[in-house]
Amino acid sequence: MNVQPNRQCRCWLLRAGLLGTFLLTALVAAAAALETYEVDTTHSQVGFKIRHFFSKVPGRFTDFSGTLQYDPSVPTHSRITLTIQSASIDTDNDRRDNHLRSDDFFNVEEFPTITFVSKQITARQEPDRYDVVGDLTIRDVTREVVVGVEMLGLAEIPGMGKRGGFEARTTIDRTDYGVSWNRLIEAGGAMLGDEVEIEVSLEVVRQ
Repeated sequence: MNVQPNRQCRCWLLRAGLLGTFLLTALVAAAAALETYEVDTTHSQVGFKIRHFFSKVPGRFTDFSGTLQYDPSVPTHSRITLTIQSASIDTDNDRRDNHLRSDDFFNVEEFPTITFVSKQITARQEPDRYDVVGDLTIRDVTREVVVGVEMLGLAEIPGMGKRGGFEARTTIDRTDYGVSWNRLIEAGGAMLGDEVEIEVSLEVVRQ
């Protein structure tokens, strides 16, 4: 009477074992397919623009790092992370930069980094263009943003390794991240705009 249940049990365990082996093999194969690239900071830039009175003033961060896990067969399966040292902000004006490092803006002593971690990549209709959805964290506040990315190229460069180039753009509202300092002007309106245009140019090199 117990023979049939035991056979069913053994068959179920066998199927479960085979399924587990298959899933493990698939995960290992997927990990092996990813190519790891690091951001070449000497050929990259993290910049931004914000309205000051009536014109847009540019700035940049000079200390940052990032990693791209690139899937050459399915680029939308790739992942990217970027870490920016907030104290490295540079607008070509020491007094302004020190103000930006204060609690009125980035409070770099308490929040030393700005991070972006991708969660989803979707291909656009235009070739080599993608929408990258990810979490942007500033002052310990995380918001989901959509970044438009253009892949400029990816190739083996003699003597310099396999390299790729990307340009990325997005616009955020700085007040969403607690960066809300401003000053009203007599003519009406405010000294600073709330929207910040972010423009990133990245060159990556395979590890």
